[in-house]
Amino acid sequence: MCDTLVMRQGGQTWFAKNSDREPAEPQRLLRIEAVQGDRERELQTTYLRIPQTAERHGLILSQPSWLWGGEMGVNQRGVVIGNEAVFTRLTRKRGEALLGMDLLRLGLERGGSAREALAVITEHLERFGQGGPAGFRDKGFRYDNSFLIADAGEAWVLETAGQLWAAKRVERWAISNALSLGHEFDLSSADLPGQARKLGCWDGRGDFHFARAFDTRLLPWVGGAHRRRALNQDFLAQCPATASWAELTAALRSHGRRGDDLHHHDNRQVCLHAGAFWRPSQTTASLIARLQPERIELAATGTSAPCLGLFQPLGFDEGAGAALLSRSEEPVSASLWWQFEAVHRRALVDEGFRQALRASRATLEPRLLEQLGAAQVDWQGAAEQAAAWHRHWQVEASAGSISLPLWWRRKAALQG
Repeated sequence: MCDTLVMRQGGQTWFAKNSDREPAEPQRLLRIEAVQGDRERELQTTYLRIPQTAERHGLILSQPSWLWGGEMGVNQRGVVIGNEAVFTRLTRKRGEALLGMDLLRLGLERGGSAREALAVITEHLERFGQGGPAGFRDKGFRYDNSFLIADAGEAWVLETAGQLWAAKRVERWAISNALSLGHEFDLSSADLPGQARKLGCWDGRGDFHFARAFDTRLLPWVGGAHRRRALNQDFLAQCPATASWAELTAALRSHGRRGDDLHHHDNRQVCLHAGAFWRPSQTTASLIARLQPERIELAATGTSAPCLGLFQPLGFDEGAGAALLSRSEEPVSASLWWQFEAVHRRALVDEGFRQALRASRATLEPRLLEQLGAAQVDWQGAAEQAAAWHRHWQVEASAGSISLPLWWRRKAALQG
């Protein structure tokens, strides 16, 4: 489960995503360098070997630690992509192909604009298909994908069902874990209505409607997909023309009607907290991007639960985001994500700790994010302040014992 939104205004693009995955599934932020003149002929994605390209853009990728692709990311050309699981009538129940997260990374590595990245994804989707086990522990978890793809000049929603797809250029849009495109789209698979009819997904009556043809009902309903999307659509409708980092961070921290009663959440929250058989996912990473011509500004938590985490500046400059980024060769236990887990888990069950954590963050975070508008960011100073904040709360989290609910102890025992 995930939630992603995009907003075009004033010649710039805002993008924000919460990545929802299994509890205790580490997700690291990686900086992957640009490549020129690569002589390798093939590339190993999560499951498939496919042809490699000699030239690839550098990118920052939020990556579940066990796979090749990523949940969200931005490349050095200012293209940003986030994906969502969707459960369509054409989702493959067996076999292996490209995961949606692999398609996302391919789009970032090979696309120099939003439109180019969209073409990369759809070409690979049609050629290799999508599918395969997509869960960390739950290898029966399979899905198709939707994407928001944007740069400083435009934004696209791309939705898929099996190897079929449709895309629409948008200004303000949110996606969750259900299809959102209907009668109108700007690009699509060749003879999309005809293919849908041959596959038994459309009866040919009336105007073709992408979501009605391919979407399913049960999992989007259980996952609260329509309610979560509605929260972000309401935010987009009401967001002022002078949106700031504060509005975007608040949107990703939204708990809807349930507020701070974490143990009684019901999958209808943008900031998702796991805790039961019917609520098995949680927000494990968050990213916000502001894309302007010739300027890329990023903020990320690098940790679980944005309502508990600290958004801090990130970028492509030398030394940018040093307190956030991991190296792929490092053990997961060395990542900021894993080091924060003790803080995250204590905050789930200790209300006093949770409130003190947020009060402390409310003092520091605005100072960090306001630097993104400056002519030059003090990357070292920002990293030192963020690292000090994290160290303090890691120490505080270790003081005394806590008792996690039984479901948490079974599903997400602390691992090194």
